[in-house]
Amino acid sequence: MLTHPTRRSVLRNGLLAAGAVSLSGVDLSALAAGDGEGEVALPFLEPMEVNPGKPMVNWDTLKDWITPKDDLYAVSHYGMTKVPVEGYELEIGGLVEKPRKLSLDDIKALPKKSVTATLECSGNGAGKTFLGAIGNVTWTGTPLAPLLKECGILPKAVEAAFWGADHKVEKIRGNDFDQNFARTLSIADASRDDLLLAYEMNGQPLSPGHGFPLRLIVPGWYGIAWVKWLSRIELRDRRLMNRFMARDYVTIRGEELPGGKVAWKESSVGPMNIKSFVARVVKRKDGTLVISGAAWSGMSPVKGVEVKIDNGEWQKADVDTAHTEPYTWRFWTYAWKDAAAGEHTIVSRAIAADGTIQPAADDPAIALKKTYWEANEQWPRKIKVGG
Repeated sequence: MLTHPTRRSVLRNGLLAAGAVSLSGVDLSALAAGDGEGEVALPFLEPMEVNPGKPMVNWDTLKDWITPKDDLYAVSHYGMTKVPVEGYELEIGGLVEKPRKLSLDDIKALPKKSVTATLECSGNGAGKTFLGAIGNVTWTGTPLAPLLKECGILPKAVEAAFWGADHKVEKIRGNDFDQNFARTLSIADASRDDLLLAYEMNGQPLSPGHGFPLRLIVPGWYGIAWVKWLSRIELRDRRLMNRFMARDYVTIRGEELPGGKVAWKESSVGPMNIKSFVARVVKRKDGTLVISGAAWSGMSPVKGVEVKIDNGEWQKADVDTAHTEPYTWRFWTYAWKDAAAGEHTIVSRAIAADGTIQPAADDPAIALKKTYWEANEQWPRKIKVGG
């Protein structure tokens, strides 16, 4: 059965004209837990502990493919920064032939482009209280690559550093230094045609918490790379090794070697990992339990989702076919018929187009990971069927 979003939900996201939330190809009524006539949402035996007062996706009520701005998480490492439009300039310098300074009006006068992409904190899913730091948003701005090309990247440049206006005094080797937030991308990554300098989200101006007046959009990468309050782009001939490139957001992971040895490796958090989550279970009038959730990935898009109940075999779920954009989440459902009374454990795993499978908690990729960033393990959930 095909379920379309209500006109009200489309209008709420400001995307009616574009038809951006038209859904087809999979029954999504389960994503509106208990909304259907005669449907009952089954509670999970271990409910999520939601952080009160913090914007996050509520899996219990999620049904819109586009995440409203007020429901999108926001993380700031040096505190939320308010940048006035008056006097604002984006500086592009370093190893370029023609350095530039652009006002927000200058940037808005450049070719306009929209990209829908899922934004996720790399620590999302590291614990019960941090499971909703994700959202799917349409970002609008101007492509970065043509601007860099126009400035003329010099051959010596190996990376682009993106500096935010937010800053804080950091103690480094016993001394205090005022540091702006910054992250870097290789020249190849910075030159992708889908990176944006964004000034709108879901058709509205960025809010202060989401980087107003300008932020970097890096589809397929964790949110740490999406620099907010963007103030400067610097082309460099050597790696920037600041707190957020060399110390924090560095994953420590072990690799099993022959002879029982483990090689411990540190790597900077970058592209998103394949991931899925069981959002809810709905009992229909005919007794069928419809399990539903979302799946997302980074540079290799989601190819499929599988569901396992208790110690059974992995079963193929139905994945939404209306939205196959490479950097967006995809909703999925699985119809479970003739469920026996009692307690059951449900878990999902997503599979990327390159064959990568979302790992279980005991997989070496997770078990040998000693930092909470890149938390993409399978997340089992328990329900009780019947009395």
